[in-house]
Amino acid sequence: MLTLGIVNTYDKIKVLDAHYRAIARAAPICHAFGFSLALYDFPFRMDADELVDYVADKTTIGESGKYLRLLHEKRHLFVFDLPKKGFQPQFGSVVVTSSKPEQKFSITPEALADEIIRNRSFLVLVGLGHKGLPKELFSLARYHLDITSRGISLETCTAIGCIPAYIMGIVHTKRSQR
Repeated sequence: MLTLGIVNTYDKIKVLDAHYRAIARAAPICHAFGFSLALYDFPFRMDADELVDYVADKTTIGESGKYLRLLHEKRHLFVFDLPKKGFQPQFGSVVVTSSKPEQKFSITPEALADEIIRNRSFLVLVGLGHKGLPKELFSLARYHLDITSRGISLETCTAIGCIPAYIMGIVHTKRSQR
Protein backbone atom coordinates (compact mmCIF):
# COMPACT_ATOMS: atom_id res chain seq x y z
CA MET A 1 0.00 0.00 0.00
CA LEU A 2 1.24 3.45 -0.92
CA THR A 3 -0.14 6.40 0.99
CA LEU A 4 0.44 10.11 0.61
CA GLY A 5 0.14 11.73 4.03
CA ILE A 6 -0.43 15.46 4.25
CA VAL A 7 0.44 16.99 7.61
CA ASN A 8 -1.25 20.32 8.38
CA THR A 9 1.16 22.90 9.78
CA TYR A 10 -1.18 25.83 9.16
CA ASP A 11 -3.89 26.85 11.60
CA LYS A 12 -5.05 23.96 13.80
CA ILE A 13 -8.39 25.58 14.68
CA LYS A 14 -9.68 27.55 11.71
CA VAL A 15 -10.34 25.97 8.30
CA LEU A 16 -8.44 27.87 5.60
CA ASP A 17 -8.73 27.77 1.82
CA ALA A 18 -5.30 26.12 1.78
CA HIS A 19 -6.69 23.13 3.68
CA TYR A 20 -9.48 22.09 1.37
CA ARG A 21 -7.65 23.17 -1.80
CA ALA A 22 -4.66 20.95 -0.96
CA ILE A 23 -7.02 18.02 -0.33
CA ALA A 24 -8.81 18.66 -3.61
CA ARG A 25 -5.47 18.83 -5.45
CA ALA A 26 -4.07 15.69 -3.82
CA ALA A 27 -7.08 13.46 -4.52
CA PRO A 28 -6.72 13.18 -8.33
CA ILE A 29 -2.95 12.68 -7.96
CA CYS A 30 -3.47 9.87 -5.46
CA HIS A 31 -6.16 8.29 -7.62
CA ALA A 32 -4.06 8.54 -10.79
CA PHE A 33 -0.92 7.02 -9.29
CA GLY A 34 -2.43 4.41 -6.95
CA PHE A 35 -1.88 6.12 -3.62
CA SER A 36 -4.23 6.36 -0.67
CA LEU A 37 -4.59 9.78 0.98
CA ALA A 38 -4.11 10.33 4.72
CA LEU A 39 -4.74 13.73 6.30
CA TYR A 40 -3.08 14.56 9.62
CA ASP A 41 -3.91 17.33 12.07
CA PHE A 42 -6.45 19.14 9.90
CA PRO A 43 -8.93 21.40 11.75
CA PHE A 44 -12.02 19.64 10.39
CA ARG A 45 -14.37 18.32 13.04
CA MET A 46 -16.39 16.08 10.76
CA ASP A 47 -16.41 12.49 9.62
CA ALA A 48 -15.02 11.46 6.22
CA ASP A 49 -18.45 11.64 4.49
CA GLU A 50 -18.95 15.21 5.68
CA LEU A 51 -15.38 16.14 4.75
CA VAL A 52 -15.81 14.86 1.17
CA ASP A 53 -19.05 16.83 0.79
CA TYR A 54 -17.47 19.93 2.32
CA VAL A 55 -14.44 19.90 0.03
CA ALA A 56 -16.60 19.17 -3.05
CA ASP A 57 -18.85 22.10 -2.15
CA LYS A 58 -15.92 24.51 -1.67
CA THR A 59 -13.94 23.99 -4.88
CA THR A 60 -14.08 22.79 -8.47
CA ILE A 61 -10.54 21.37 -8.23
CA GLY A 62 -10.41 17.65 -8.89
CA GLU A 63 -13.67 17.80 -10.83
CA SER A 64 -15.53 19.17 -7.80
CA GLY A 65 -14.43 16.42 -5.47
CA LYS A 66 -14.97 13.50 -7.87
CA TYR A 67 -11.58 11.94 -7.09
CA LEU A 68 -11.84 12.59 -3.37
CA ARG A 69 -15.20 10.84 -3.42
CA LEU A 70 -13.67 7.90 -5.34
CA LEU A 71 -10.85 7.59 -2.80
CA HIS A 72 -13.39 7.65 0.03
CA GLU A 73 -15.66 5.06 -1.62
CA LYS A 74 -12.67 2.73 -2.09
CA ARG A 75 -11.64 3.30 1.54
CA HIS A 76 -8.45 5.05 0.50
CA LEU A 77 -9.13 8.28 2.41
CA PHE A 78 -8.08 8.58 6.05
CA VAL A 79 -8.32 11.43 8.55
CA PHE A 80 -6.26 11.36 11.76
CA ASP A 81 -4.87 13.51 14.51
CA LEU A 82 -1.09 13.74 14.42
CA PRO A 83 0.26 10.70 16.29
CA LYS A 84 2.67 11.31 19.14
CA LYS A 85 4.47 7.96 19.24
CA GLY A 86 4.23 6.58 15.73
CA PHE A 87 2.14 6.37 12.60
CA GLN A 88 -0.41 3.68 11.84
CA PRO A 89 1.52 0.47 11.04
CA GLN A 90 -0.84 -0.58 8.24
CA PHE A 91 0.67 2.20 6.10
CA GLY A 92 4.14 0.66 6.20
CA SER A 93 7.43 2.49 6.56
CA VAL A 94 7.26 6.24 7.10
CA VAL A 95 9.07 8.47 4.59
CA VAL A 96 9.43 12.17 5.40
CA THR A 97 9.99 14.49 2.47
CA SER A 98 12.56 17.24 2.82
CA SER A 99 15.03 19.18 0.73
CA LYS A 100 17.49 18.55 3.58
CA PRO A 101 17.25 14.86 4.44
CA GLU A 102 19.39 13.50 7.25
CA GLN A 103 22.11 11.56 5.42
CA LYS A 104 21.89 8.32 7.43
CA PHE A 105 18.13 8.05 6.69
CA SER A 106 18.25 9.36 3.14
CA ILE A 107 16.65 7.29 0.37
CA THR A 108 16.74 8.15 -3.31
CA PRO A 109 13.61 8.09 -5.48
CA GLU A 110 15.15 5.15 -7.38
CA ALA A 111 15.78 3.14 -4.20
CA LEU A 112 12.24 3.87 -3.00
CA ALA A 113 10.89 2.69 -6.37
CA ASP A 114 12.88 -0.56 -5.98
CA GLU A 115 11.23 -1.13 -2.60
CA ILE A 116 7.78 -0.44 -4.07
CA ILE A 117 8.45 -3.01 -6.79
CA ARG A 118 9.19 -5.47 -3.96
CA ASN A 119 5.62 -4.76 -2.69
CA ARG A 120 6.71 -2.82 0.38
CA SER A 121 4.25 -0.32 1.83
CA PHE A 122 5.07 3.33 2.49
CA LEU A 123 3.51 6.40 4.05
CA VAL A 124 5.07 9.42 2.31
CA LEU A 125 4.59 12.57 4.39
CA VAL A 126 4.36 16.10 2.99
CA GLY A 127 3.96 19.19 5.15
CA LEU A 128 1.14 21.62 4.32
CA GLY A 129 2.38 25.07 5.25
CA HIS A 130 5.41 27.28 4.91
CA LYS A 131 7.20 25.52 7.77
CA GLY A 132 7.24 22.10 6.13
CA LEU A 133 7.02 18.99 8.25
CA PRO A 134 7.46 19.35 12.01
CA LYS A 135 11.00 18.28 12.95
CA GLU A 136 9.72 15.80 15.56
CA LEU A 137 8.28 13.69 12.71
CA PHE A 138 11.75 13.10 11.30
CA SER A 139 12.63 10.86 14.24
CA LEU A 140 9.52 8.75 13.57
CA ALA A 141 10.51 8.09 9.95
CA ARG A 142 12.62 5.25 8.65
CA TYR A 143 13.48 7.20 5.50
CA HIS A 144 14.05 10.80 4.44
CA LEU A 145 13.37 11.62 0.77
CA ASP A 146 14.52 14.61 -1.26
CA ILE A 147 12.45 14.06 -4.41
CA THR A 148 14.71 16.43 -6.39
CA SER A 149 17.93 14.75 -5.18
CA ARG A 150 19.39 18.27 -5.39
CA GLY A 151 18.26 19.97 -2.18
CA ILE A 152 15.59 22.04 -3.91
CA SER A 153 12.63 22.96 -1.72
CA LEU A 154 9.23 22.54 -3.38
CA GLU A 155 5.94 24.27 -2.58
CA THR A 156 3.46 21.86 -0.98
CA CYS A 157 1.11 21.34 -3.90
CA THR A 158 4.05 21.02 -6.29
CA ALA A 159 5.45 18.28 -4.04
CA ILE A 160 2.01 16.63 -3.80
CA GLY A 161 1.97 16.30 -7.59
CA CYS A 162 5.64 15.61 -8.15
CA ILE A 163 6.34 12.90 -5.59
CA PRO A 164 3.78 10.24 -6.65
CA ALA A 165 4.24 11.01 -10.35
CA TYR A 166 8.03 10.81 -10.29
CA ILE A 167 8.24 7.73 -8.08
CA MET A 168 5.60 5.82 -10.02
CA GLY A 169 7.24 6.86 -13.30
CA ILE A 170 10.42 5.17 -12.08
CA VAL A 171 8.43 2.13 -10.91
CA HIS A 172 6.67 1.74 -14.28
CA THR A 173 9.94 2.19 -16.20
CA LYS A 174 11.74 -0.42 -14.08
CA ARG A 175 8.84 -2.89 -14.38
CA SER A 176 8.73 -2.51 -18.17
CA GLN A 177 12.48 -3.20 -18.41
CA ARG A 178 12.12 -6.61 -16.76
